[in-house]
Amino acid sequence: MTLKIHIDDSVPPFEQVRAQISEQARAGVLPVGYRLPTVRGLAESLGLAANTVAKAYRALETDGVIETRGRNGTFVAAVGPAAAREAATAAQTYAERARRLGLTEAEALAAVRDALRAAYGAD
Repeated sequence: MTLKIHIDDSVPPFEQVRAQISEQARAGVLPVGYRLPTVRGLAESLGLAANTVAKAYRALETDGVIETRGRNGTFVAAVGPAAAREAATAAQTYAERARRLGLTEAEALAAVRDALRAAYGAD
């Protein structure tokens, strides 16, 4: 696993760790079942505070990208179909909420595009 943290970047270090691990897991660079370094170990190797890495791991666990198995460690979880199902559920919930708020389909799509641009850093 290779991570590069850019301290002078506007993206917080914990988010850089989260995004890079997530991307590597989704791309298969980190296969399902891959054991991640300990929080302290990764923090040391990246020159970050342990709390920074712990925050990234918590976010990844919430996203379903990794799973902690007690003293056995932290592992890459199966992210394919489970992630797609969760995204579909979130999209359905959003669509229903946007309709209840009285947004047109174009307005709802514009809001999603803006959110995706912000999340993915696209122009």
